[in-house]
Amino acid sequence: MKLTPTLVEQIRQQYPAFTRTVGGLPAAFFDGPGGTQVPQCVIDAVSHYLGHTNSNHGGLFATSIESDAILDQAHRAMADFLGTDDPGTIVFGPNMTSLAMALGRSLGRTWTRGDEIIVTRLDHDANVASWLLAAEDAGATVRFVDIDPTDCTLNLEQLREQINPATKWVAVGCASNVSGSLNPISEISNWAHEVGALVFADAVHLAPHLLLDVEQLGCDFLACSPYKFFGPHLGVLWGRRELLESLPVYKVRPAVNTLPDRWMTGTQSHENIAGALAAVNYLADLGRLVSDDSTLPRRSALREAFVAIAEYESALTLGFLEQIDQLRQYHIWGIQDRDRLSQRLPTISFTHNSMSPDELTANLAERGLFLWQGNHYASELCEALGQPEGAVRAGIVHYNTLDEVNRLAAALRELA
Repeated sequence: MKLTPTLVEQIRQQYPAFTRTVGGLPAAFFDGPGGTQVPQCVIDAVSHYLGHTNSNHGGLFATSIESDAILDQAHRAMADFLGTDDPGTIVFGPNMTSLAMALGRSLGRTWTRGDEIIVTRLDHDANVASWLLAAEDAGATVRFVDIDPTDCTLNLEQLREQINPATKWVAVGCASNVSGSLNPISEISNWAHEVGALVFADAVHLAPHLLLDVEQLGCDFLACSPYKFFGPHLGVLWGRRELLESLPVYKVRPAVNTLPDRWMTGTQSHENIAGALAAVNYLADLGRLVSDDSTLPRRSALREAFVAIAEYESALTLGFLEQIDQLRQYHIWGIQDRDRLSQRLPTISFTHNSMSPDELTANLAERGLFLWQGNHYASELCEALGQPEGAVRAGIVHYNTLDEVNRLAAALRELA
């Protein structure tokens, strides 16, 4: 079954945020790339944890035991979400950036002069600066991969050429958080592994849109953020067990040195981890809804959900691009070819020929249309495009509607 307007409206009823109005108009949330809204089940999970099972890790009394059971469930749910059978390889942290910085500090101790790392100009800076700092500490050489400015895609030929026997680390995003461009992670992983290099995949922007499968992607580490897929503010890191067990870690001495605790320094945000569990289960329930099969195991249900999500979001993206493409005052940064929509996500960034991104988003906000402006932490990309002020970004997710897309297009037409 598809995500029909009726089903989408049924899903939207689960989101308290959608009761907000601006000037008598319902708010339309196109700000998902900066953080999606959350359904009531996630809010309830966070609230229930704090109200009934709030405790630290490892106690021998009821609330601690119950808390640890929730954390264990969350690791298993996130393993299902990422496509691994090993919940011990799931690491929670405050956000993706903090986890990447911690991993970079660890990796820096294994690099030396003459080693090379590869980063790209398409990525969010969390997947650039983390490794630049680690390379600086180790005296390693950094190589940048450029973009094709005509469609904001990665120069894969240059990337392939830069991988050599000295390469130790290749950091690449699964998808651009500005242009929505998708990268062939499995192919890049194969190139890197041919010379013994490790691959880090930033899946933060991909996670709300397509099913993740770390084994299929072939990477060695992958990070994502539940607050980008309908959960609370939190970060998640997955890594191959042998690497998580062998790399040096920075942590207090009395802490348990087995997975996943080895990488989860300090007391975690247990209530947000409970919320992440609820977010994964929300998506699985969506898959059971669209497939009309309440018995589906979680991973199978997630697969059904993301098939429906991708088809639905693609239709909204096409509708938006067809409308804004007629407005000559705007420039779209990213793939616009209708035959290449499968190579991009429903994230559309654009600029106005005379209005700044700040001015444009402020005007849209007055109309109840919530979009992001700026470089979106993809500073290398915006500099390469000659857009120091960045762009306006519309992020479509499965709770958006065709009416909202049409409202946004009509507002842009009026402002043009």
